[in-house]
Amino acid sequence: QVEVVESGGGLVQPGGSLRLSCAASGNIFKLNQMGWYRQAPGKGRELVATITSGGSTNYADSVKGRFTISLDNSKNTVFLQMNSLKPEDTAVYSCKVQCWVRIGVNQQQYDTYWGRGTQVTVSS
Repeated sequence: QVEVVESGGGLVQPGGSLRLSCAASGNIFKLNQMGWYRQAPGKGRELVATITSGGSTNYADSVKGRFTISLDNSKNTVFLQMNSLKPEDTAVYSCKVQCWVRIGVNQQQYDTYWGRGTQVTVSS
């Protein structure tokens, strides 16, 4: 299986910045897409930003102009630079990985993997 580990969360003042990292490890044959999602208590999971191995990005309207997603293909690591943070950005941020993995000789399987999440808290 693929292990997904996030880091970089913490407490920050409104207007401050944080940089999240997510590293995917394991027998990854080919990476397709990685992204960040967030969920506040009592609310549904929301897409924050995604990036494909080819560099195509997608952002939620609420974070456009403030957040930047980037990908290091060689290390299967995705980053989320968060600037001008607002209290409403407070949530658990989880990393999503979509990739092909080796499951046998000349066999690959496409699947989705999630990290456990990292807490981001923006004080009021």
